[in-house]
Amino acid sequence: MAPQTTPPSSPGESAASVSDLIAAGERSISFEFFPPKDEAGERQLWTALRELEPLQPTFVSVTYGAGGSTRDRTVHITEGIAANTTLTPMAHLTCVGHSRDELRSVIGSYAAAGVRNVLALRGDPPGGPGTPWEPTPGGLTYASELVELVTSLGDFCVGAAAFPEGHREAESVEADALVMRAKQDAGARFAITELFFRVEDYFALRERCDAVGVTIPILPGIMPITSLKQVLRMTELSGREVPREVVDRVARFDGDPAAVRAEGIAIATEMCDELLAGGSPGLHFYTLNRSRATREIYAGLRSTVG
Repeated sequence: MAPQTTPPSSPGESAASVSDLIAAGERSISFEFFPPKDEAGERQLWTALRELEPLQPTFVSVTYGAGGSTRDRTVHITEGIAANTTLTPMAHLTCVGHSRDELRSVIGSYAAAGVRNVLALRGDPPGGPGTPWEPTPGGLTYASELVELVTSLGDFCVGAAAFPEGHREAESVEADALVMRAKQDAGARFAITELFFRVEDYFALRERCDAVGVTIPILPGIMPITSLKQVLRMTELSGREVPREVVDRVARFDGDPAAVRAEGIAIATEMCDELLAGGSPGLHFYTLNRSRATREIYAGLRSTVG
């Protein structure tokens, strides 16, 4: 593996722009975490962060609970990463459950914590995935509006979500590409995809975006299957399906958790190699606040990251 081409920052330095870091490195690698619910979960999170820190990721992101349910914890964790590690933190933000004034307040909290990288998302409808979208009174309806709001409030580097299979509410995958263009026009400087399991879906997304003038880097979101039941449940909640060929490949080891996990790691590693060989600007790992699977995939890559 090639070393990181951009030297890591010192603890407390968090002003580095994610888009600049992506552009500076040969390939980007990044990790996503969620705010823990209790002290034990926070210990697990910090263990994973410390175990992944030596890989010198381009950035690490911290998610934002539905309706702002983890707002304070998200700010707390991103502030801690900025102050106590060499990592560049990126905080998530959604339109759900917030008026414009409340969103400005959250953005101000991030700025005060030294966090200048934000992933701006519409978020799932208040009633859950698949239910009709209802904007919060005085709030926003589209992710592009949130991108524009964040960029208007200071020197933020703003990212957006991308969907290899198209957003579940989009009229078509072509219409979804136009939404991605709108996010770019509003100020988004990079994008991260939701998790997926077919490499061809990512490259089809890239082709659709290229066709409508999207030029920002789109990082593929990867989550290794360490439990088939868990990933089937997660994709069901998001309105997706794990491809039959992937399910069959993992399900043949049903009853042997270690073998299921090993096959899941192998599938993810193969995907990552194909993505990088095909020109992906990097990889974004959904870690579920644990480091082992991600470290194993990283160690097994044939392609260069860093």
